[in-house]
Amino acid sequence: MSTAILTGPPAPGSSLDADLRSLGFDVRRAAGADEARTLLAAVPAGERVALVDARFVGHRHALRLALTDPRFPAAAVPGALTAQPEARPALARALTAAPALTAPAAAAPERDLTEAVADALDADGVAVHRPALGTLVATVPADAGARQEARAAVDAVDDEAVRLRSAVKAHDGFFTTFFISPYSRYIARWCARRGLTPNQVTTASLLTALIAAGCAATGERGGYLAAGVLLLVSFVLDCTDGQLARYALKYSTMGAWLDATFDRAKEYAFYAGLALGAARNGDDVWTLALAAMVLMTCRHVVDFAFNESNVDDAATPGSTAKTSLALSSRLDGVGWTVWARRMIILPIGERWAMIAVLTAATSPRIVFWALIVGCAFAACYTTAGRLLRSVKRRAPRSDRAARALADLADSGPLALLAGRITRRLPAPAPVAALLGAALMLTVAVTAPVGGWATVAAAGGYALLAGRAVARPLKGALDWLVPPLFRAAEYGTVLVLAARSDVPQAVPAAFGLVAAVAYHHYDTVYRIRGGTGAPPAWLVRITGGHEGRTLLVTVLAALLVDRGDDFTLALTALAGALALVVLVESIRFWVSSGAPAVHDEGETA
Repeated sequence: MSTAILTGPPAPGSSLDADLRSLGFDVRRAAGADEARTLLAAVPAGERVALVDARFVGHRHALRLALTDPRFPAAAVPGALTAQPEARPALARALTAAPALTAPAAAAPERDLTEAVADALDADGVAVHRPALGTLVATVPADAGARQEARAAVDAVDDEAVRLRSAVKAHDGFFTTFFISPYSRYIARWCARRGLTPNQVTTASLLTALIAAGCAATGERGGYLAAGVLLLVSFVLDCTDGQLARYALKYSTMGAWLDATFDRAKEYAFYAGLALGAARNGDDVWTLALAAMVLMTCRHVVDFAFNESNVDDAATPGSTAKTSLALSSRLDGVGWTVWARRMIILPIGERWAMIAVLTAATSPRIVFWALIVGCAFAACYTTAGRLLRSVKRRAPRSDRAARALADLADSGPLALLAGRITRRLPAPAPVAALLGAALMLTVAVTAPVGGWATVAAAGGYALLAGRAVARPLKGALDWLVPPLFRAAEYGTVLVLAARSDVPQAVPAAFGLVAAVAYHHYDTVYRIRGGTGAPPAWLVRITGGHEGRTLLVTVLAALLVDRGDDFTLALTALAGALALVVLVESIRFWVSSGAPAVHDEGETA
């Protein structure tokens, strides 16, 4: 139970008490700031506290947005304010200063107490979130006439309709917007009214996708048909969990972790199911499945790295952020360009629809080739646009952006040591990363499998990778460094396993890349949550991208001619990495330090 402190005399006919109680608040009354401060001191330290003007008139959902969202230490709308436990000391200080803050000026009425306290919290270093209300009403009327007008405005807007609309993301893809959200929002409301949580819906989506993967693994036409249908059902649930979180404002640390990781788990499990089903019919498509996973992950790293490198650009002199935003806004003003731009990047909605339909109607080989071609085109389209914007850049990246790019690079001890050795070399970071990736992949493709030339190339790659991160990544094109490292590491594993001709080496490599990709996605979502990268010890113990690449080449050189030993080694490495990164990831996401967010992730 949370506590709401109503200040001032109650308004006649007000439903404010009932609205606050329906939102889970224990309502108490205070005549002014001094009494409110006394009541605040009596509330247990671990509870959320709301300060609400008794004259408040507005929609219940406006109160819900201001008072119940767990993601922010403090939030406010006109007439209502809330403070999480971490912001309680600042709230007490603001209430102490409240009489001076609300004193009337010579020609102005007395300030609303909640407005004055919110400004005082901002001044005290507590960022007060002020949710966008749109057509919702939240106001403190000064007299009876203004109160009557405010109540009329409340009656003119359907609170529930606004709540349902706001449950849907503003920038969804075409397929989700027109084929999923028109009804999934009502499923979200049905779940909310029955007490279901977003985490439960997320888990149901995962289980449905795993059943779909199992159906695909049968290799039968009926299994493929069922898999396609179930994959679409899983996607509906995947949309519903986020809409439920927004509808009920049920954001949590566990939800952030589940939502951030289950999409990839579902998609990659389905790839594996398709590959198993194809194998039952004598068609080995594991290499295509792994290639699709590598391409998808590298494409996402391009997105993540570019976005993180530009996150502070709005306030950076000389950046192209404002120009790019203006161009994007102009394009979004033309209806067909909005959907063309959202569809051409093959977001998760379009991608899952394509996979589902092709699974039901064709074969796994066709599914994977469609994925590879579609994702390659989307990656080229988005990367080309970002390159054109970046080459015009004149301002350096911020320190925060450089730190995020360094964390995304996932450089291990070898690269850090090589960075100290090669620091004086003149090669810019993206050039060094590109040369290293090209060297590694070229030798892996052309040199005899199991030869030591590949190991030597991995050593050269480590040196060049170290040069790439030897200095802060503040250059215009330095956001290319992390995706180049991903392409080199994942591509090397793919090429060596595919060329080895060792039985089951490619499925083992699939598991290894999946484990490493989980670690990289986990890093991204920690950075997005504002908590920074995983601990340095985790990067050291997992070897960094260059250490893992070198280890795989050594294993290939030693074991590729020894029966299935190479497969066993890749499997053991995949299992060990998965265990380490999963244990640390779970420890973090269930800890009190994890961000209470619902990550929007990839455009649905």
